[in-house]
Amino acid sequence: MEQGTRRRGRPSRAVLALVAAAALGVAGCDAVGGGSPAPSGAAARQERPSPKPTPVWDTGPDSVAAVGDSITRGFDACAVLTDCPEVSWATGTSEEVDSLAVRLLGRAGAAERSWNHSVTGARMADLPGQMERAVRRSPELVAVMAGANDACRETTSAMTPVADFRADFEEAMRTLRRALPKAQVYVASVPDLKRLWSQGRTSPLGKQVWKLGICPSMLGDADALDAAATLRRETVRKRVEDYNEVLEEVCAEDRRCRFDGGAVYEYRFGTEQLSPWDWFHPSVDGQAELAEIAYRTVTAKRP
Repeated sequence: MEQGTRRRGRPSRAVLALVAAAALGVAGCDAVGGGSPAPSGAAARQERPSPKPTPVWDTGPDSVAAVGDSITRGFDACAVLTDCPEVSWATGTSEEVDSLAVRLLGRAGAAERSWNHSVTGARMADLPGQMERAVRRSPELVAVMAGANDACRETTSAMTPVADFRADFEEAMRTLRRALPKAQVYVASVPDLKRLWSQGRTSPLGKQVWKLGICPSMLGDADALDAAATLRRETVRKRVEDYNEVLEEVCAEDRRCRFDGGAVYEYRFGTEQLSPWDWFHPSVDGQAELAEIAYRTVTAKRP
């Protein structure tokens, strides 16, 4: 009887194994918070909601600064040999133009949160200084149009060398990035100066104004069609194309920079888009066309 009792009181090995398995099973469920094994690897990544990435380019910036030359100052758009920044394609408030700033910020917003630092006669070498002034306002978008005056010199040999043009533009971009690493940049191409010559030379008044010293490398001896004059104009045109290549390449190195793809260069300015005083700078209508190109580039979903 004693032996039988001991046998009945001692749990068998099979029973102990079942109890241990049950205990381990309970502990395993508690460890993962449920009856299923914890997801891992790709399954875990699929179950976790991923945060929405912040876009690199914001199609609705809240402030605009402009840098550049006489085109961005609205030179000769309202009166002869006079700046007219209120019709500037970049920051003007004129209802006839609907500038880039007005289209992005509204008319009241453009008056309060856009700034024009461009200077008539400025060349690319002046852009770093203009950019330094622009960043003090912390704009979310900087609009750039510069380079025409680098080609518009007394002679073709006096035009800014392409390497210097590149170095100056890169310095302007570094000036911006040191102060505002997340600011966006819109870069307009340099207009086709030869196209402007071919349109403006039909105006006797325009040609008289040209003699005052407007872009002599292209507009000097406006009626001359000999081989030397043709070569001179083609040399200027080629230099403008080289400048535009630089603008595109330098801009492409910056994730927050958009080049217009050559849209301004390719735009076929007609007499309606040219100043009635010098037949070279954009008229009010021409400024509106530049604003449209800029707005289309800035607000595109993809560059």
